[in-house]
Amino acid sequence: MIDADFMCVGEFYAMQKKPVIGILTYGRRDVLVENFLYDDYYASPSQYVDAVRNAGGVPILLPPNEADLTDWILLVDGFVFTGGTDIDPTLYGGNPKHPNLLAVSPERDKTEMDLIARIMEVGTIPSLFICRGLQLLNVFYGGDLHEHIPDAYDPDIHRGDDGLWTVQPVDVDRGSKLFDVMGTDHVRTYSGHHQGVKRVASRLKVSAVAPDGMVEGLEVIGHPYCLAVQWHPEVSAATDDSQQKLFDGLVAACAGLV
Repeated sequence: MIDADFMCVGEFYAMQKKPVIGILTYGRRDVLVENFLYDDYYASPSQYVDAVRNAGGVPILLPPNEADLTDWILLVDGFVFTGGTDIDPTLYGGNPKHPNLLAVSPERDKTEMDLIARIMEVGTIPSLFICRGLQLLNVFYGGDLHEHIPDAYDPDIHRGDDGLWTVQPVDVDRGSKLFDVMGTDHVRTYSGHHQGVKRVASRLKVSAVAPDGMVEGLEVIGHPYCLAVQWHPEVSAATDDSQQKLFDGLVAACAGLV
């Protein structure tokens, strides 16, 4: 039998509890390290963890292939869908034999698509979708992707000459939730993607665009806090307050402060 004093202590700690943020990891063998001890492992860049901690949240890493996603829903207060591999083109009617298709992660695609479904079923769970996450959200709702941006955009301003990072400006819609969170309509972003949104799903609203018109931000219409950005805010969050605000806003939403 649980006594009243114990319940009071439990209620006190519940009131003091920091929001727990689930960070989706790379899939098994998505990232390989030469001469590393293990053949495969689940991983996540540390910047995601740092940004969540700096926002006042408690980060936990969530690897794919969880048998029952209800456990995640009960465990965490909000989610960060991270960057990573290409999305399987068969999920949006693309060409699985495209010559520029990079690695895909079926285990991530399935787990994260199923998780989005659960999040939307609940309807109130705050979530932040980054890079691949934005693309997956669009695919989930029936949109599609450019399988290789240079096929449709010349020049390609979304990656560096080495195929990695570049810095580019992005315009944020002043009427969007993204603007409310970031507090600015013009941001400097770190970007490094070769795929992007082609047709926007009808359940989504465009909240930001690149100079060439490429979709850089999406949000779910009618959801209290479901934001997606094509760039990588975690990369510059430690030095750019506007980028850190994406994580601050997520944690605040999980705490019921916004």
